[in-house]
Amino acid sequence: MALHPEFEGAGQRAGLQVWRVENMDLVPVPAALHGGFYSGDAYLVLHSMENGSECSLDESGAAAIFAVQMDDFLQGAPIQYREVQGYESKTFIEYFKTGLKYMKGGVASGFHHVVTNQVQRLLQVKGRRVVRATEVPVSWQSFNQGDSFILDLGEEIIQWSGSHSNRFEKMKASMGIRDDERCGRGQLLVCDEGEEPDRMLQVLGEKPALPDAQSDDTKMDVSNRKLAQLYKVSNAGGDMEVTMVAENNPFSQDALQSSECFILDNGANGRIFVWKGKDANTEERFAVLKSAEQFIQKMNYPAYTQVQVFPEHGETPLFQQFFKNWRDRGDTVGMGTAYVPSQIVPFDVSKLHQSDTMAAQHGMVDRGDGEKQIWRIEGSEKVPVDASVFGQFFGGDSYIILYQYRHNNRQGHIIYIWQGAESSQDEVGVSAILAFQLDEELGGGAVQVRVVQGKEPAHLMSLFGSQPMVVYKGGTSREGGQSEAADTRLFQVRANPAGDTRAVEVDPCSSSLNSGDVFLLVSSFGSWRWRGGRSSSAEAQGAEHLAALLQVTPPTLEEGGEEDAFLDVLGGKKDYCRSPRLKNKMDTHPPRLFACSNKTGNFLMEEVPGELTQDDLAPDDVMILDTWDQVFVWIGNESQEEEKTEAAAYLASDPAHRDPRTPTVTVKQGFEPPTFTGWFLAANTWKFVLR
Repeated sequence: MALHPEFEGAGQRAGLQVWRVENMDLVPVPAALHGGFYSGDAYLVLHSMENGSECSLDESGAAAIFAVQMDDFLQGAPIQYREVQGYESKTFIEYFKTGLKYMKGGVASGFHHVVTNQVQRLLQVKGRRVVRATEVPVSWQSFNQGDSFILDLGEEIIQWSGSHSNRFEKMKASMGIRDDERCGRGQLLVCDEGEEPDRMLQVLGEKPALPDAQSDDTKMDVSNRKLAQLYKVSNAGGDMEVTMVAENNPFSQDALQSSECFILDNGANGRIFVWKGKDANTEERFAVLKSAEQFIQKMNYPAYTQVQVFPEHGETPLFQQFFKNWRDRGDTVGMGTAYVPSQIVPFDVSKLHQSDTMAAQHGMVDRGDGEKQIWRIEGSEKVPVDASVFGQFFGGDSYIILYQYRHNNRQGHIIYIWQGAESSQDEVGVSAILAFQLDEELGGGAVQVRVVQGKEPAHLMSLFGSQPMVVYKGGTSREGGQSEAADTRLFQVRANPAGDTRAVEVDPCSSSLNSGDVFLLVSSFGSWRWRGGRSSSAEAQGAEHLAALLQVTPPTLEEGGEEDAFLDVLGGKKDYCRSPRLKNKMDTHPPRLFACSNKTGNFLMEEVPGELTQDDLAPDDVMILDTWDQVFVWIGNESQEEEKTEAAAYLASDPAHRDPRTPTVTVKQGFEPPTFTGWFLAANTWKFVLR
């Protein structure tokens, strides 16, 4: 296949490269005009494609051919995206920080990408976070009270906002026209409905009564996120054949064979994914985009259905989420540490107060040396726990832990609600009610963290100094009802990257052992400390503290040197996990931010594109920040009550069948802890202040 000469520089420089298809040829688009698209044209963007809604089939096909050629030139490594005007993917939108502009016409109409001051056009600006500017006729008939409009007169740019337009239809579209298309020469004027300047009235005439808002919001049915099927694609007989592999997700990663190509159908949510096996034949790999087009037609999906094509080992998190326990090459079973979007910040306690990014990545607002109070739930009351037994939790109880700390010269409060696996439903419910009451007593600004037994976050583990956090399998510690300890108990001691340890009581059998941890076995026949071959010194020290707490002095057994008596107490020798565990590995799940809104009477859930910044947090919405290990629910001061209960629905709708026990952290505007702010750019200059 002959390659286009434009490809010689493709991918050779950092940044975005955009070409327009002109008469079956590729022509570069000036960088200053990136983000502007003529509706009659097709474009090629290095990383993704943009098809205008009015472009011809020839141009659309040419864009696809050029994309295949570029993919071949770059040795099959890129991820291909098929985009349709008005339905662009989050990934595509991220490349155009000032939003997208749709302009009438195309190359066949004589329209060209040139920088000029001689224009007269009207752009309708829509969208709360994804700003799209669409060219409309220059007439008052194009206006309505619910949107913002840009009247572009060349040297003058007038931004007009309807009386019912929202604050998120921002100035960045008009500023982009001034700074990029006019090279900063244009004069920008901002006005609201009823304050139209004379120049605007000269062009448009007298303003008539305008219609109400025209909402183009589409309701996102969160249940559609998890509807998917997996198909195998083959052209062995000369024609494309599609065979269903699995009807329901999450799928097994083993179903993806390197010698084949597959389609993951998430058409109910507006997209399909095409996976190219590294050993698939050349014809199949080159035909995958065409296969995707045919598949969309066969399934009667809308033409704007998004398509992502990627090679084996180039899978995106959006694709991986449909598989159970996805593992990348070289992955080992880890501790579930959160993904970091840029660079991992090593944990350094001496710098923790200076770095919100470190706090977020390691889940630590401080080193756990602040003031704390602990209550155990008994009936409908909370009963103080004596400080001498802080750090010991029983599976039959629920607890409330109040932690006080200082950050940036202000007092912060965290309320942990720890719910034992065998705690009654009544006590679980009471713990949530009492935590809410405690928050009200503290002024309503506390961060609330629901913790289910076995899902303790790093900061909670740090509250007990050098002592490990001890979690007993069941029973209760309430006065007059203490449970007697079992004759044989086995504790697994594991440390997190910060060096804090947790000792969890597990089933007393040798299959519970793990090469990556230290175990303490306590029985009427004796006690032993067993050290796995890949365990750490922090875990060994944690086991020592646990032995002192349980008043035993065990000998130490190294893995492979077990005594017969030790194995006899555990019921004999059995297989256990010996896989290496990369303890500091960052997971493959990037943080995702969603806006939850109920403004129109329908619940809308919209993902925020690009790097996360504080400007993405809308005070009149509830935001969900998903860092995989935990889910933050950020409550804006102007949000509605109905928007505050959607975290559970979000987890339930996840295609990866997320653990419903995932910790949920409730954060209120103005009271954000560094474990939340650190996920955002410029986190250390957080601007929300207490009123």
